[in-house]
Amino acid sequence: MTESELNARMDSAAFAFRGYNVTNLGRTPELLEHPAYGPIVEKHLKEAAEIYTAATMQRVDLVKRVRLREETSLETYAEAVSLIVSVELAQLELLKEFFGIEFTHASRAFGYSLGEISALIAAEVYQPEALLTPILQLSDDCVELAQNVTMGIVFSRGPELNVPQIDKLCVEITARNQGTICVSSHIAPNTVLILGQGRSIDLFRETMKERFNREVHLKKNPDQWPPIHTAILRQRAVPDRASVMLETVPGGLQAPTIPIISCVSGTESYNDYNSRQTLYDWIDHPQKLWSVIERILATDVHTLIHVGPDPNIIPATLNRLSMNIETQLNVRSISGFGLRAVSSIVQSRPWLSKYLSKNASLLRAPLLEHVVLEDWLLDNAPDA
Repeated sequence: MTESELNARMDSAAFAFRGYNVTNLGRTPELLEHPAYGPIVEKHLKEAAEIYTAATMQRVDLVKRVRLREETSLETYAEAVSLIVSVELAQLELLKEFFGIEFTHASRAFGYSLGEISALIAAEVYQPEALLTPILQLSDDCVELAQNVTMGIVFSRGPELNVPQIDKLCVEITARNQGTICVSSHIAPNTVLILGQGRSIDLFRETMKERFNREVHLKKNPDQWPPIHTAILRQRAVPDRASVMLETVPGGLQAPTIPIISCVSGTESYNDYNSRQTLYDWIDHPQKLWSVIERILATDVHTLIHVGPDPNIIPATLNRLSMNIETQLNVRSISGFGLRAVSSIVQSRPWLSKYLSKNASLLRAPLLEHVVLEDWLLDNAPDA
């Protein structure tokens, strides 16, 4: 997609911010090394490093880490948080500075997990230090809690998951006092992520065979994850401590400059005063990614711009959805209409979509155009 094409589509575009992952560099080293882009990327990395030092009383050189291509790890979780947010903000500034494309010209924005923090900063609700400082100061507790936490991916190869029954089983296993286990993210109707301490994931796997049909499976993720968006954080009073910190940070008394669909509420719920309350829930409540995707597909968004280093879960989720829809419709179905025909009807006649099932909007998923911002910036980079 060219610069002019992207600029022309901004009123029907949405920015999607990625969150923490086990790999967090992406193509940031290439952006930093670029003669034109490098100074802006370096500026943001240095600003994030200063916030890190003020919050943790420890020095860090994020510029050096990126130049040496040193990936982050669970032990450097706080550095990863600083790196991701600074790179996301840097990419937005590059887009504005070199191509005249502004974040505020888009239709909407959303972010998965840490990405929602970046979205709030980009939408001028808070300055970076206001939101990063509490996260960085509490990161050691998150890392320590992660030492005996395992992620499980619960998925169904057939019908929709019965999430209330999954929640109930988590409560029952937690009550056995062998480790807390919770749903941390609703990825899709057939997929949820759960995080559990000790043997709790194994107990869940053993018990689920009696509770759910044979098409429901659990796969363990081999990596360790900070248990954000779960009740596990309450063991160190992280939600309450963060809430007290957030009460007095500057900002938060203005609405976002563009609508932000929250993974806490699943809707454009931010106004000019409720961001603190939403962030309280962001800490220990599951992420409603599927609700956000449903909302995006029900709007006039035609282009998704993925912000951050090596975006992962959001494009992967939408790609699976697109593949499932195309397979289900088998090119031609629904009274003889092909996928593109049905989707274009919903897309070009907004009034009609109100009279169709809300799930009809999912037909638009294969037609969404995806732009990975770091790739686009490098593909369209100006000469030195």
